[in-house]
Amino acid sequence: MTKPTWNNSVVKWIDDRLPIFSFMHEETVEYPTPKNLNYWWNFGSLAGIVLVIMIITGIILAMHYTPHVDMAFASTERIDRDVNYGWLIRDIHMNGASIFFLVVYIHIFRGMYYGSYKAPRELLWMLGVLILLAMMATAFMGYVLPWGQMSFWGATVITNLFSAIPLVGDAILSWLWGGFAVDNPTLNRFFSLHYLLPFVIFGLVFLHLWALHVGKSNNPLGIDVKEPGDTIPFHPYYTAKDAFGLGVLLIVYASFVFFSPDFFGEPDNYIEANALVTPAQIVPEWYLLPYYAILRAFTDDFIVYQVISIGGFLFSAKLAGVIAMFGSILLLLVLPWLDTSPVRSASFRPVYKLFFWLFIIDCIVLGYIGAKPAHEPFTWIGQIATTYYFFHFLVLLPVLGKLEKPLAVPDSISAAVTKSST
Repeated sequence: MTKPTWNNSVVKWIDDRLPIFSFMHEETVEYPTPKNLNYWWNFGSLAGIVLVIMIITGIILAMHYTPHVDMAFASTERIDRDVNYGWLIRDIHMNGASIFFLVVYIHIFRGMYYGSYKAPRELLWMLGVLILLAMMATAFMGYVLPWGQMSFWGATVITNLFSAIPLVGDAILSWLWGGFAVDNPTLNRFFSLHYLLPFVIFGLVFLHLWALHVGKSNNPLGIDVKEPGDTIPFHPYYTAKDAFGLGVLLIVYASFVFFSPDFFGEPDNYIEANALVTPAQIVPEWYLLPYYAILRAFTDDFIVYQVISIGGFLFSAKLAGVIAMFGSILLLLVLPWLDTSPVRSASFRPVYKLFFWLFIIDCIVLGYIGAKPAHEPFTWIGQIATTYYFFHFLVLLPVLGKLEKPLAVPDSISAAVTKSST
């Protein structure tokens, strides 16, 4: 690509010495993008915008928050009541976490449907999974900071899971707590990490975008660019499309912020933390509920646990639940190698398409079960849903990729676009 000519003398002077504007022009304006991208491709850029909103509001909130067990709850209330527009900043940040996860989950499921994890985009996908893991850690630690009842007991329950890890579990737990229980050192650690991790996420996003621009964007057909006419410049075609998507997202976002700011919250978290009073039911935020359901599915009478642990001889049900919970996310890292189909897009895989939507339903069921009490019939429903979750990745995808006969794939993007328009 030819270097652009800048009319602004200041921009030209800087670009001659540090070609940052030329780089941005090449990667954000002239960047060749498949001409058939639909609105499902908006969610990557939307996630980046929400991340920036979260970082800015988080920095402002940190200026007024006091990370001490005696003052954290009161400082949170002060932000809502006494800081100028503090209620707005906090509601944007609080609901932004849910919006961020919603956008990222849609982005991930889109990638799974269209096979965006397949070669040559394996590293791009793996970086995306690392971003998801960092988001979960950041969100969990942020949920603890208001120091309400659900914050305190959620931290107590989740951190205690590390004690199930052999040899190093107790050491990890002591480091997280900073003592012998969830207390002031714990809150300080979580505040520090919650402030730091978003910048780690930002770095991972940079690498994610770098990998995207090296491997190039996938598309709904799941085929590579083969002709010059298969692509169009990113600007103005997709910037306009992203702007429309951003407008829709901001309407939804603002609806929660201004009309239902506590929709995603728990009433118990408006009660100051009390180590002597346990809430009737301890639940994490909605975006962590499927993994919480997987964790709770492993009980001593769960048949899958009995089989893999040889009747409980190898490891406890608690350890099995912890391994399964983290394994359910780490499985995504090896998804490019678990899916053995030569075709990327589910548009040409009718059998896989059915199982993909069944997998979506399974994830929704897990989220529903995660919010319910740990008794029947929710326990066995969660165990069935957990079993299918791992069956989908470990058995179904490898076998289906070998057995399924996909439909004919178009010769090129241009041929498919031209055919669909006639």
